[in-house]
Order: sequence, then structure tokens, then C-alpha cells
Amino acid sequence: MYLSSKTINSPKIFFLVLIYISATSSLWAAQTDSLLQALNEVIAEKESFTEAKEERIAAYHRALRSGNDHNRFQILQGLSEEYKTFIYDSAFAYTIRLQQEAYRLGSAEKIAYAKVKLAFILLSSGMFKETLDSLATIRVKGLPDSIRMDYYSILARACYDLGDFDRDRFYTPIYIAKGNAYVDSARSLSKPGDYAYLYLNGLKSLKNENTAMALADLTELLDSYTLTHHQLAVTASTLSYYYVLHNEPEKAIDLLAQAAMADIRSATRETSAMSALAELLYKKGDILNAYNYIQQAMEDAVFYGARQRKVQVGSILPVIAAARLTNVEEQRRMWLVYSTAITLLSVLVIVFAVITYKQLKKRKVAEKALQEANKIKEEYIGYYFNVNSEYLGKIEAIKKAVEMKLMTKKIDDIRFVINDINLKKEREALYNSFDKVFVKLFPDFVTIFNSYFRDEDKVVLKEGQLLNAELRIFALIRMGIHDTEKIARILDYSINTIYNYKARIKGRSIVPNEEFEKKIMMIHAL
Repeated sequence: MYLSSKTINSPKIFFLVLIYISATSSLWAAQTDSLLQALNEVIAEKESFTEAKEERIAAYHRALRSGNDHNRFQILQGLSEEYKTFIYDSAFAYTIRLQQEAYRLGSAEKIAYAKVKLAFILLSSGMFKETLDSLATIRVKGLPDSIRMDYYSILARACYDLGDFDRDRFYTPIYIAKGNAYVDSARSLSKPGDYAYLYLNGLKSLKNENTAMALADLTELLDSYTLTHHQLAVTASTLSYYYVLHNEPEKAIDLLAQAAMADIRSATRETSAMSALAELLYKKGDILNAYNYIQQAMEDAVFYGARQRKVQVGSILPVIAAARLTNVEEQRRMWLVYSTAITLLSVLVIVFAVITYKQLKKRKVAEKALQEANKIKEEYIGYYFNVNSEYLGKIEAIKKAVEMKLMTKKIDDIRFVINDINLKKEREALYNSFDKVFVKLFPDFVTIFNSYFRDEDKVVLKEGQLLNAELRIFALIRMGIHDTEKIARILDYSINTIYNYKARIKGRSIVPNEEFEKKIMMIHAL
């Protein structure tokens, strides 16, 4: 669809395009994560696919030991086919035996077949000269199309691989041209629409930078054909190169993940998909998966025994391993920072909790003290009004008595009314009222007070007595009256008398003198 400059400049359209790109990227990232997860699951089952391969190989070995020469070539052919992408040494050994059996049988077709199979194994191990030497001994004319197609396909792959290996501006184009010619020969021997035809066509297009044609052919194979595991791995791996060239690593990663899974399911150990996938993930920054996959690639290269593959994997493995170590160190530092931050946060929380607890405790103490003070005030306000009410009644009675004497002209009798007032008795009544209210508020005062003395020095009250003079002084102190002069006025004592009482009491106490009054203040009201 063509977009005019007016359309492109439209903020609304531009915003919608951004949303589309963002949504597409998110979907592709989710698909990639899903494929990598699937690959990890297949890797976990890798041993089971290897065991199935080994069981098939064991069956061929049992058949070979049976000594039946009639189908010996077919058995060696099966062993060669099973080993060719599994273990190089065994593949080479049994393909040599296959070639020897072909010579024994005297079949030019079988000899050519065995040499082509040997060339494939030699090429897979990176032995280019030996590959070309083996193929050079084959007379192609008169051979079946299937053998000739494999012959030209291997020659094409050898030339393309040599071009990639050299990466030289002079020699690489020569190898590409030779590879193109061999591809054309191989393609002419296959049916249009066959897997081999489309794959060779796509490979040639890719090598000659005809990427649109390569994309069409290889995508058609993946989307519309039922492929074997090996065909899927080869096709997906080849197509991934197209997306690498076009700077679309996410799509290349998806294809290589599919190729790697197909390789594992077919127990193929001669593979490049896993190492290529690791390299792309490393560049993307997914160090953990890159490291796991490059290890798998090295394990496969060592297992297969191909020198070329071990060199290829060995060149990138240290780089990824170093990045992983760096990543681990960074994660360790981050965890150290996080743990330090969490520790500091925990300490702060604890500190704030302790401060809050202390403040709440102080608040509770203050509230309790306030409640206690309010209760004391309430009791003593009531006591004050009650006492004042009684004294007002007594004053009123005296007033009436005096007025009566004045009205009856009995002036001398007023003296008898005044003398009838017993100040000592009134004071005792006042003290008694105070004692009752105080003991009601502080029922444990005397007991706690006595706990500050040895047994022989404890205050002993007379029968019916609530407080005595000594206790009353400290009762007033507990009520918050600390001024000695005020205490003396209330109790009608001299200041010296109050000092003497206090000194004598403190002197007998087991509590230090400077702490005694603090202990008194700690006695709580009911």
C-alpha cells in the first residue's frame, strides 16, 4: 500500500503505525520466548532421542554379526546412514567398509554410492580436499539420477563452504560460480516441486543474494511441505541466514530454535544451528540461554568428533562464557546491593518500630498518668465540695447562733458559742476525710510504702488508723504537692518538723534517699 507524504505526516496515522509496530514486536518476542522454552524442554529429553538412535544402531550391529553376506551391503548402508551425522569416526569407518563391500560385490553403482556417502562425511568434518578427491574418482556417466543428484549437491555445498571459509574477494566468487553450476546440475536431476529442487533453488538464490527468491522457496518448504526432522533442520537453518542478512535477528532466532529442536529429535550431532542460535542470543543480550546453547553445541561437536565444528564452536564459546561470568558478577553485585538495601531498610523499619513502640509506651504511660490525675481530681473535687459544704453548714449555724445572741442582747453568751468550736477535732475530721479519699484512690499505698523498709522499720498503724503523720506527708507528695512549706501549712506543722519527718523516714528506708520520692511517685492509683 502506497502512503502519501500527507498520510505519513498525519499524527493519528503515525501513532497507529507505532502501536502496530509495538504490538507486532511484543507478539514476536512472546513467540521467541515460547520457542526457546520449547527448545529447553526438548534439550531435557535429548538423552531419550540418543537412546532411540543407539537402539537402531545396535540392531544393525546384531544383523552384521549374524554373518549373512546376502544383505551385508544394506546393513553397512544403514550403519553409515545412522552414523553420518551422529559420530564421525564410526561414520567414516562403516562407510569405508561399505565401499569395500561394494568393491567385493563388483557393482560400479554401489561403489559410486559409497564414495558419495564418504564425501558427505568428509565434507561434514571440514575435510574439503579429501571430499573433492573422493568425488573425483567417481565416473558420473551412467549412474542413477539419485546418486548423480547427491554427487552434484555435495560438490555444490563443498564449493559454497569453501567460499564462506575463504571470504576472499577474488576466490570466493569463483567458488560461488562453481557451486551455482553444480546446483544447476543437481536441480536438473530432481523434479520441479520436490524438496531437493526447491531447497537447492533457495540455497543458490541465497548465495547469489537473490534473497526474495530464496525467501519464497525456503518459506514454501517450511509452510507447505511435510519435512523430515533433518530436512526441517537444514531448511530452517538456511532460511535463518536470510533474516540475519536483513537484520531481523528475532526471526532468525525462531528458525534456528526450530532447527535445533529438529536436530535433537533426529539425534543429529553434526549441526550448526545450536551454535548459530547461541551467537545471535549473545548479541541480543540473552547471556543465560546463549551460554546453555553454546555448551550444547560444544557437547555435540565433541561427541561427533568433527575438527571443523569444534573449532567453530570453540571460537565463540569463550566469548559467551566470559560474558556469562561478567553477567553472574553483575547479578552478584546487584544482589549485594539489593541485600544491603533490604538490610538497611529492615534496620530502619526496626528502628522506626522501636521508636514507635517507645512513643506508644510513653503515650500509654502519659494517658495512664492523665487518667490517674483526672481520677484524683474528680475524687478530691468531690471531697473539697463535701468538706466545704460541711464547713459552710457549720459557719451558717454559728452565724445564726451569734445573730440570735445579738438579737436577745446576750453579748456575753457569744463567747460560749465561739468556745464551742473544737479546732483540734475539726482538723482531725479533715485529716480523716483526706485519709479516706486517699486510701480509696491508693489502696496499696501503705503496703508498697512499707516495702521500702526493713521489717523493724515499717510503719505500724494504730487500730482504725488509715494514715499517720509520716504517711500523710508522703501521701501529699504523691498527690503532687512537693513544696515543703505548703505541706507544713496543710498539716499545721512547722517547716522544720516536715523536714525532720522526711529525713527520718528516708534514713530508715532501704531505698537511696535521692530515689525515695521517685519511688513514691511510682505508686499507682487504683
